[in-house]
Amino acid sequence: MRYRMLGDVRVGAVGFGTMPLSIEGRPDEDRAVATLHAALDAGVTLLDTADSYHPPGGTPGDGELLVTRALASYRGPTDHVLVATKGGRGRTPDGGWTVDGRPDHLRRAAEASALRLRVDTIGLYQLHKPDPSVPYAESLGAVRDLLDAGTVRLAGISNVDSPQILLAREILGDRLVSVQNRYSPAVRDSEAQLRLCADLGLAFLPWSPLGGISRSSLDGTSTQAEDPQFGAFHRVARSRHISPQQVALAWLLTRSDTVLPIPGASRPSTVRDSAQAADLHLSEAELSDLNAAAPTAGT
Repeated sequence: MRYRMLGDVRVGAVGFGTMPLSIEGRPDEDRAVATLHAALDAGVTLLDTADSYHPPGGTPGDGELLVTRALASYRGPTDHVLVATKGGRGRTPDGGWTVDGRPDHLRRAAEASALRLRVDTIGLYQLHKPDPSVPYAESLGAVRDLLDAGTVRLAGISNVDSPQILLAREILGDRLVSVQNRYSPAVRDSEAQLRLCADLGLAFLPWSPLGGISRSSLDGTSTQAEDPQFGAFHRVARSRHISPQQVALAWLLTRSDTVLPIPGASRPSTVRDSAQAADLHLSEAELSDLNAAAPTAGT
């Protein structure tokens, strides 16, 4: 497992987004825990969750409690694992998502997350999404207060544009260490934010990093008609006898030294496959082919 820096913390270059283990369609408890244990066995040291990761009508924090149980039952060391959680979103009974960036809510949410994670200080706390009804500076001020109080050690933001990144940097200083936006071979609307993070030395955590090719099988063949736009990822996968997902993650790691993909998984074999991308080095010819296949970057 290659490593990269998230603030002053050294983490595996491929993390694990635990959302699929916690929302609708999630596996049973045994398989969910086995998947988390498989991630740790594979060298993953960054686990991403959120207080809103639960099924509709479920209990806030279900995903955080799952991570806590899995870490407690793991037979190896876990003191090197960074658990990143998020606050500022919620679920509706019909499966929708809400956003709440009020300072009082964020303070209560972070304190509740710390209790569920059984920590005095949350390693990385991320503001899940800007709330259009609350000035972003006020929400960021709440995160700053959590840092000052010791509830949170490091801060991140998610689903943001470039001006919001710069504002967060101004308010949080060097305690802002990460940005989590959607980014994948298929969706590159956050290219500008990825580049800004590289310039600022912030970790960039692509969520849904396998968009566009996530239904392909692990042997490099497709379970559906291949999108010609992403044929290069399948060609490289077939030539190396690996999965296109693994190729996509390795490609993402070449976009910047600050990129830390957090693919999801709901079974041990999938998370093991993703983790192996950290040690996959693509040739110049392969990169040229993959870069040519990727869509033109958005702004």
